[in-house]
Amino acid sequence: MSKWSKSEIESAFTDYRSAADHGAETGDWTPFSEKFTPDCVYLEHLIGRMNGRKEVFDFYTRSMVNDYPGNCIAEFPIEWWVIDEEKGWVIFQAWSVMEDPGDGSVHREYNISILHYAGEGLFSYQEDIYNPMEFGTMISGWEARRNELNGTASE
Repeated sequence: MSKWSKSEIESAFTDYRSAADHGAETGDWTPFSEKFTPDCVYLEHLIGRMNGRKEVFDFYTRSMVNDYPGNCIAEFPIEWWVIDEEKGWVIFQAWSVMEDPGDGSVHREYNISILHYAGEGLFSYQEDIYNPMEFGTMISGWEARRNELNGTASE
């Protein structure tokens, strides 16, 4: 028997997605970081392990607001998800979609993320799994197209 109902986990995941959308739109990652328990663990395979809500907030603010190329990601649409209510897991595929380079072309790459539900609308664990080489290729293509449209393409 599960500690939580599927509808409770689904509701928390809906709130999580809304908070991520808010962060992407405004640069304010406070509501997103507040979707995690104060002692959460967040594994980002290139960056490493973050411990606690504050480190999650600091990471998202740094990487999605201040640092290139993360600050050029326009949205993180989620294509699909699965909820294991018995164990409290949510597994989903999210796209990192770059801002329009100027011609309406879409440049994106996906990751698979794993969340563990902790109750009271909060998650205690997240892990992002992706191929950094694929992300690099996508970003290079986006940069080349943006530079070409801006007349700054390298020869």
